[in-house]
Amino acid sequence: MENLRYPIGRFNPDREKESHDWHIWMLAETPHRLKDAVSGLDREQLDTPYRPGGWTLRQVVHHLPDSHLYGYLRFKRALTEERPTVSPFDQDKWSHLPDSRLNIDVSIDFLEALHQRWVGLLHSMRSEQFQKGYRHPEWGFLTLENSLRLYSWHCRHHLAHISSLRERMNW
Repeated sequence: MENLRYPIGRFNPDREKESHDWHIWMLAETPHRLKDAVSGLDREQLDTPYRPGGWTLRQVVHHLPDSHLYGYLRFKRALTEERPTVSPFDQDKWSHLPDSRLNIDVSIDFLEALHQRWVGLLHSMRSEQFQKGYRHPEWGFLTLENSLRLYSWHCRHHLAHISSLRERMNW
């Protein structure tokens, strides 16, 4: 079950040692990779959980811009405030709200626009700005460097949920 839940492993900032540019590239690529990952899936397939007790592929697609909007705003706050405390959100409850049943194109388009803004911000950052950060009530202090690694991992994590289900189901 652990492999189904974490197909690329749990997040560990010490294992995510690629350059800032690589992680920024991953954020830029994710909307296109997401579109490719769900291409050709029908309604029934999109409404299939990626693991027993897990979210459906539709919920995963809608979750990405929900989560990444928070990430983008956390970066902006950390760049303009001194170690702000950010609020968590209940992603499981959010995944059951009515907007998580919309057509997935809405969230893919939203993610693409959001990532264009975020990537533009990231490319403008100086090296020392990646040492700024924010306090998360559950995780403690996160530098923007580790936060970038987290969101890059998050992209690959959910893309792997989709691709591994497609592979297991022979879609």
